[in-house]
Amino acid sequence: MKSYLKLAVVAIIVIFTSCTDVIDLEVQTAPTRLTIEASLDWEKGTSGNEQTIKLSTSTPYYDNTTVTAVSGAAVKVTNNTDGSEFVFEDMNNGEYTTSSFVPVIGQSYTLQVLYKGETYTATETLMSVVDISELSQSREDGFDDEIMEINIAFMDPESEENYYLIKLKERGDLLVELFDVEDEFANGNEITLFYEKQEDKDTNTKEFETGDIVDVELLGISKAYYDYIGILISQNEPSGPFGTTPVALRGNCVNLTKPDNYAFGYFRLTEVVKKSYTFE
Repeated sequence: MKSYLKLAVVAIIVIFTSCTDVIDLEVQTAPTRLTIEASLDWEKGTSGNEQTIKLSTSTPYYDNTTVTAVSGAAVKVTNNTDGSEFVFEDMNNGEYTTSSFVPVIGQSYTLQVLYKGETYTATETLMSVVDISELSQSREDGFDDEIMEINIAFMDPESEENYYLIKLKERGDLLVELFDVEDEFANGNEITLFYEKQEDKDTNTKEFETGDIVDVELLGISKAYYDYIGILISQNEPSGPFGTTPVALRGNCVNLTKPDNYAFGYFRLTEVVKKSYTFE
C-alpha cells in the first residue's frame, strides 16, 4: 500500500510538472483577528506564580514579513471564587507577564483582554493531573520492532472523567509532538502509550538512538480543550494531496463588544508534570 501511494504521488507530480501554462491560484483571504495564546500551566512542585500570555494578529498564509506581535492591550485574569485579580504587564513584544499568579486546582478563572476598544473574554477551570509513574524504552510496543520507542505510563483516577494532553520533544528538534488522550476505556487503570520515530529522509527524521533525550509533559485538560486540541492535531497531520482542507478553528475567547470579530486561540489552565528520558 505504501508503494502504491508513493507511485500515485509521483504520477501526479509528473503530470503537473509537464504543464507549461502558468496557473494563478486564488488564495482565500480572511479578516485579521487577534490571536490569544493563554496557556497558564502550573508545574507540579513549583509555585506557578510566573505566567505569560502572548498576543498577536493573524496574517495571510504566505505573508512572512508582517510583524504580528500585539502591544498596548490590557490583560488580566480573575479568580471567580474569591475575586482576586492578576494583572499581566505589557512587555511591548507581544508578551504579557505576571509574577503573582496564584493557581488553585478546581477553581474557575476568567481572562479579560482589552484591545482597540474591544473586550475579549474566556473562562476555564484549572485542571489537575496525576504523576507520570514510569518512563522507559523498548522495541516491542511500536510499529517496528527493530527501532526504539519511549513508553509513558500513568495511573488514571477512577472517580472522575479525565482528559490529558501529552507533549513530547526530542532535544534538538524544532517541533513538539502532541497527543490527546481520554480515559473512556481506561478509567481507573494505568494508561500506557509509546512514541517512536521512523527514519524519513524527506523530513530529515531519524530513529531514536542511544543518548537521545526526550522531554515529556503530561497535562490535565478540560473536556472543552480536549475537543479543541483534538481538531487542531488532526488538521496538522499529513493527509495527502486529497485531504480535507483545514478550516478556521475557534477557541473559547469571545468578543463581548463585537461578537463577529472573535479571537483565535484558547485560554487554558492546567497542572503539568515535566520529565525527561535519555535513551540507553
